[in-house]
Amino acid sequence: MGEQKRKESAKAEFVFGKKNYKFMLIGLAFIAIGFILMSGGGSDDPNVFDPSIFSFRRIRLAPTLILIGFAIEVYAILLNPNKENSKK
Repeated sequence: MGEQKRKESAKAEFVFGKKNYKFMLIGLAFIAIGFILMSGGGSDDPNVFDPSIFSFRRIRLAPTLILIGFAIEVYAILLNPNKENSKK
């Protein structure tokens, strides 16, 4: 009898809320864009040097976007979806 009541009262709740998943998707988008910006710039001929691999986009912008994406992911994991606003 007690076990049945316990099963009824225990609802299946997700660990993360809707807000967490939104931030996770935003973080994944930042990471994906960073890796896309970092790709390319190679040369088919190993004897030819292509200086575009040292461009601002590949050296500064793409890694910065990836780090921002990881920071957003950490924030999304640590965000408490059940926290009530204290300004009500």
